[in-house]
Amino acid sequence: MIDQILVILGITLLVMISPGPDMVIVMRNTVIGGRVGGLQSSLGVLAGNMVHITYCAIGIGWLISESILAFSILKYAGAAYLIYIGVMSFRARDMALSTADAGLQKNAARSWFLQGFLNNILNPKGTLFYLGVFTMVITPQTSTATTLLLVLIMMSVSALFWVFFVFTLDSTIVRNVLERGQRIVNRVFGGLLIFLGIRVALMER
Repeated sequence: MIDQILVILGITLLVMISPGPDMVIVMRNTVIGGRVGGLQSSLGVLAGNMVHITYCAIGIGWLISESILAFSILKYAGAAYLIYIGVMSFRARDMALSTADAGLQKNAARSWFLQGFLNNILNPKGTLFYLGVFTMVITPQTSTATTLLLVLIMMSVSALFWVFFVFTLDSTIVRNVLERGQRIVNRVFGGLLIFLGIRVALMER
């Protein structure tokens, strides 16, 4: 079990620090909505992870990876969503980040959570990652208690990373720099999301 824990810790950390759609959407929403936006988006991503873990644990992930139609639907839906969010970022109006209306942030919290969730759940790489975990690390021979422990470790590492990431990005120094170039920041995030959307659409299993 110690070997499994070390492997889970290693691959989870590697995945978390690797730039991807989840990181970009959390960065974008932290810039727009501060810690509330970033943490709500992170919760959405973590909820998406739990969905991936659940269906991979019961074998549906294997069916998705083997079905060209199911994989293609997931891939193009995810790509379209990333491109849509990217276009919205590109067209976003300039707004002083530190003076964003509190009521607006409260009303947007559900949207931030949903963006994080959909961004994660529609990413076919998430399916393939957790399918690999449940094929090579957590096998049918792994006990229920060990499986729950390994899943808890994955989720804990992910949650701690997102908290650290969001609080660092929302620090005063970083936020002041971002506020000075709000329009450029919007364009950069929009371009990154559109690029990732195109990349997802072109990816193969």
